[in-house]
Order: sequence, then structure tokens, then C-alpha cells
Amino acid sequence: MRGGARPVRRLLGPVRKLVGLVLLPLPLVAVAVAAVPGAFPGGGTRRWFGRGDNQRAEAQAAKDAAAAAFYELDTAQRDLRISIETIAAVDDSPAGRKVAADFEALGRRIDEVSHAYITAVDAHDLDRDGLDAASAARARAELVRAKEELERAKAELERFEQGLGTVLERAETQLARLAPAVERARQALLAATEALDAVRASGLRADDLAARLAALAPELTRLNEGAARHGVRETIRRADDVLRKAEAVRLEAERLPERAAETDRRLVSLRTRAEAITTRAAGVQPVLSELRRRYSAACWQDLQPVPDLAERDVALAERRLAEARAARAEQRWADATALLATVRALLNTTDEAVSAAGDRLRRLDEVSFDPQKEIDRTRFAVRDAQRLAMEGRTTPDPRHARPLDDAVARVDRAVKGLEGRHPDWWHFLSEMEAIRQAVTRVVREIREERAAGAR
Repeated sequence: MRGGARPVRRLLGPVRKLVGLVLLPLPLVAVAVAAVPGAFPGGGTRRWFGRGDNQRAEAQAAKDAAAAAFYELDTAQRDLRISIETIAAVDDSPAGRKVAADFEALGRRIDEVSHAYITAVDAHDLDRDGLDAASAARARAELVRAKEELERAKAELERFEQGLGTVLERAETQLARLAPAVERARQALLAATEALDAVRASGLRADDLAARLAALAPELTRLNEGAARHGVRETIRRADDVLRKAEAVRLEAERLPERAAETDRRLVSLRTRAEAITTRAAGVQPVLSELRRRYSAACWQDLQPVPDLAERDVALAERRLAEARAARAEQRWADATALLATVRALLNTTDEAVSAAGDRLRRLDEVSFDPQKEIDRTRFAVRDAQRLAMEGRTTPDPRHARPLDDAVARVDRAVKGLEGRHPDWWHFLSEMEAIRQAVTRVVREIREERAAGAR
């Protein structure tokens, strides 16, 4: 018994202290309890209020988890909004508009779950004194539901982002073109300005180029205003347009000295040619006299107007040359170029007409002296085509045989037409040439058909 008294006394010590506390006045109880070591961390206090504290802690943990989910969703939405704004700024296609509409609908869904989360947080004060276990449990359940909805919304957002794929890549690629495109346009304008200044320093006015360059100033202002005001796509289009036009001005300015020199050379050359044609035109009348004396009217009637036409066209060419010289003096380069092209066309036509008279006399002299040469040439072409038509066949294809047979008959008629005192040698020459052209078409058709069959 004596040996067991010490343990009993050890157990009675704390009991006496507790009984003494019960007998103390009420205001001092809290102070005294706080002074008792281990009053909340262990002992009887934890057993009495432990369930309430656990519920509060679990609710607080659910609140923290929901807050983290809310933060992650908000961050993901803000990051994705940058991508959507990129697409909207660049892509106005149906696909781009659908992306914007789908993101807006997803935003409404995110707003709903965010509102539910904020409502759940505001509805429960987990720090207030006297929070009972039931209230803490309800708070935990609502906050857990809010967290789950936030996580589901974030998963939907991630799936939506993954589905952007090519649309976003295309938009980012185009956006990446923006700054370089604008810079290239600015550099092109600077280069055009420098080229124009150099040309003017050499004594050339280049007024039209200056006007075209000045017209690009408003476009440069719009480029400087940026894509935020005019849109990415429109800004890139404008930059490319400015680049193209400025490059054209620069190239023309750099070529202007050479263009001026070329214009001067053409003025001299065409003037010389006009004088030469005038001299040659004076020789048409003697040629026509010789044709009239030796050949029938059918051989030269179409050449009768040549002298008058040559005189008229050369005079017109000389007037246009004078206008071109005036345009060159005034540095109206486009006008000068157009006038010189007109002069060249007039002189080409006149040159052909003047040459036709002498060529006609020469050919008529040749064929009248030896018509057999022209006949043999044509008949050889017909026979050669006939041999080609019969290669690998026992009978010719009617599509090829018929025009070749017609060619043989035409040759015979043309030869017969040479009988008489004054044959129409020009008709004979024209007919021989027409027959050879017809035979050439048949040969071409045969070869094309066989080449197609070989494939």
C-alpha cells in the first residue's frame, strides 16, 4: 500500500489543480486555462473540441484549393485571351470569327463558375469564433464543388486552346511579318527619296516620280499609326503596297539618266530612218512604171497607192518626231516614249510598202524567166507529204488524202493558167505559196497525231 501511495499522489496533483480552477471566479478561468501547459495541444481540451477544429481546417484547406484553382483558371484565360486577340486582329475569315465566338461563349462559362466560387467564399467566414462543425462541413462541401467546377472549366479552356492549331499558327506567322514589313516599306521610301534627289542633282526634273513619291506620304502616316488602329492584315497589305510603289519609283529614278540617253538616241535614229524611207519612196514610181510596162494589171494594181501612202505616213512620222522632241525637252518621258513608238510603227508600215514594190518586180522577173523552178518546189512539197501520209499504211487517211489531192489539182490549174500571152504571174506565185502552206498544215497534223499515238 505504501509503495502504491506515490503513484496515487502523482495522479491527484493535477486533479486538485483542476478542481481549484473550477472554484475560481469566471473571468479568471480563461487566463488560468491558458496558463496550463498543453491545455489546447493535448489533454482533455483536444478531446472535447477536436471535431470542430478538424472541420474548420478541412474547410480552410478546401478554400485554399479552390483559390488555387481560381487563380490557375484566371491565368490560363488571360494567357489564351492574348492568342485570341492575335487571331482576331489578323484573321477575319469565318474560321477566325468562329474562334472568337467560341472563346466568348467559353468566357461566359468561366464567369459562371467564378461567380459560384466567389459566392461560396463570401458565404462562409471560416475565421469567425463559434463556427460549428456543421457550418464548417457545409462550407467545405461548397468550396470543394466550386474547385471542381473551376478545374472542369480550366480543362475545357485547355481543350479549346489545343483545338486552335493552324488558325493560331497562321495568325502568329502573319503577326511576325508585321514589324519587318513596315520597316521594309520605310527603307524603300528612304531609298526612293535618295534616288530621286540624286537624279534631280544631275539636272533631270523627274516631276512625275516626285508626284508619285509624294502620294505615298499619307500611306506612311497610316503605317506609323500602327496595327492597333488599322489592323494587322491591313497594315501588312499597306506596307507591301508602299514597298512595291516605292521600289518602282526608285528603279525608275535610277534608270532615268539612261532613259534620257536612250530617248535621245531613238530621236536621232528615227529621224535618219525617216529620211532614208523618203529617199527610197521616191524610187517607187519608176518601179511601178516598169511593172505596168511588163506585166498585167493584176500584178501591180494593189501597189498603185504606195507612193502617196508613203509620202503621207512619212510626213505624219516627222510631225510625231517633232512632238517627241518637245516632250523630251520638257522631260515628259512617258509622252516621248509613246510618240516614238508611234513614229516607229508608221515607218515600219511605210518601209514594208516601199519594199513591196521592188520585191514584187524582182519575184515576177524570176518566175517569168523560169516558172518551172516554182512548180517543182511546190510539187516536191506535195509528194513529200503524200509519202508521209502513206508511211505504215496501205491506204491513206481520207482526212489527209483529200487536201493533198486538192493540192495536186491546184498546182495543175495554176500551171495551166500560165498559158496565154499575158499570164497573171502574181496570181501564180500567190497560189503556189498558198498550196505549200496547205501542205505544211497537213504534214503538221499527221506528225501531231502520230506523236499522240506513240504516247
